[in-house]
Amino acid sequence: MNTYFIAGHAKLPTGMAARSVYETLTITAEVDKLYGVIVDASCTLATEHGREYISRLLKGHSLRNGIEKPLEELKNGYLGKANNALIAALKDLHKQYEAIN
Repeated sequence: MNTYFIAGHAKLPTGMAARSVYETLTITAEVDKLYGVIVDASCTLATEHGREYISRLLKGHSLRNGIEKPLEELKNGYLGKANNALIAALKDLHKQYEAIN
């Protein structure tokens, strides 16, 4: 395959619907090995709409260029309780990517 499957994790805040199912929030990404572009992404948010939002936000972004742009989009666009967990999970995902490149 020409892609990596990478996961980033973060602890969920108390009082969230997803917390009743998962202790941590996970963002997964399928990443092109050559260019570092996110081909597909998912996360463990409770709602399908939230999962799709994160997927759309991350698809097409190259991890070779860092994560400042998607982090800024998360900070300004996702206004739910999981914002800090999403940011931490994305930072962890990028750290995993850097470890293999």
